[in-house]
Amino acid sequence: MISPFRSAPRLALAALAAVSVAFAAPAASAQTLIRDTEIEETLAKYAEPILNAAGINPDNVEILLIGSKELNAFAGPRVMGFNTGLILQAKDPNELQGVIAHEVGHLAAGHSARRGEMSSAGMKPFLLTMGLGVLAAIAGSPEAAAGLAGSASYFGTLGALGYSREQEGRADQAGAMLLDKAGLSGRGLAEFFDNFRYQEVFDEARRFAYFRSHPISSDRIESLRRKVQVQPNYDKKDSPELLAEHAIMKAKLDGFLNPQIAITKYDEKATDYPSRYARAIAYYQLREPDHAIRLIDDLLEEQPENPYLWELKGQILFEFGRTAEAEEPQRRSVQLKPEAPLLRVNLGQTLIALNSKAKIEEGVGELKRALTQEEDNAVAWRLLAEAHDKLGEDGLARLATAEYNFYIGDKRQARVFAMRAREMLNRGTPEWRRATDIVLVAEPTRDDLRDLAREGSVNSTRR
Repeated sequence: MISPFRSAPRLALAALAAVSVAFAAPAASAQTLIRDTEIEETLAKYAEPILNAAGINPDNVEILLIGSKELNAFAGPRVMGFNTGLILQAKDPNELQGVIAHEVGHLAAGHSARRGEMSSAGMKPFLLTMGLGVLAAIAGSPEAAAGLAGSASYFGTLGALGYSREQEGRADQAGAMLLDKAGLSGRGLAEFFDNFRYQEVFDEARRFAYFRSHPISSDRIESLRRKVQVQPNYDKKDSPELLAEHAIMKAKLDGFLNPQIAITKYDEKATDYPSRYARAIAYYQLREPDHAIRLIDDLLEEQPENPYLWELKGQILFEFGRTAEAEEPQRRSVQLKPEAPLLRVNLGQTLIALNSKAKIEEGVGELKRALTQEEDNAVAWRLLAEAHDKLGEDGLARLATAEYNFYIGDKRQARVFAMRAREMLNRGTPEWRRATDIVLVAEPTRDDLRDLAREGSVNSTRR
């Protein structure tokens, strides 16, 4: 996966973009946008009943996972973000749902969270697809600068979030109401803030980021506790299924982010799934692939239909140069979870790396299928450019590179590659029109606009 100082695209082990950004904090608080289907699905499951209770369609809310030891979370229109540090600190699903309810409570209470600053950051173009499961040594990648530029505004957005004590109290009350409406206990909401009561006595610089933007007080905690204790769902417990998923999510994060600690924390003699999962991932991160594969194979004997175990096995094999062996587990992961675009991109990457024309063409198909679900998946576009280049399809390779640059926020380079693609593609084809659209929205020059107007392209449908 990543460390707080290094990130890698989920799907590329060579020269793909890396991002590691710190904002308003020392280097030790570096942050990274990352992706993991398993964890995203767990977080979405936690959020779904609360969003429904607030009248928000969960399908319209994007879940962001942020690799940072800092305890922080946020919610905004159509987006909700969680730091890995927050997830690891939450003792159980109900505590994490309490934080979700509090953040959605800000929205329900009409708090702007300096929304003007948030909107100006422009949430989508710079969302690189990052990943748990790959450690690529690409700190010197030329794409890193573009990725950094594309992500800086996002981390600036987090810095813009801030609420008053009055707003915090109102969000508490709204969050408690949403939890009860969703049939969930408010106990976790009160206990989460109570666990960090000591933050109030720290100076601003020493507080967790979450409590710098969400001021806490003893009076507020007691008021919240009184509110939730009288609600009918207060004594409701987390289901065994949710507790198991929570343990797996934390084990996975520990294995990737804290491998040395995970080896000790999760006892070698433990027989439970989360402990064995964490140790397999930790050995992978500690560059002991054979040990990791043995542990994963043991788990697969017990759970042969688990797509994430097949995904992990395929990624380990791929990263350690065993590309041909990686194909079968990657295929199996897609067969078991065909609706997950990240798994398709993993498979596409492996197929492209096999350097067989038939495999590369199949890889192109997998990437295109993934992009129908996640059009802004920058890594998929980068891999697609590589595949078209290997197939000698220069126009399509440049178009895919234009898309890649567009989605990491480098509109200047997007325009350059889109113009080159237009010169190589057949005029009037869908691909030619798409290249034209990128030119029109990606900082066209006066000469570009004059040329496009002369050929009648300025009326092309914009994105």
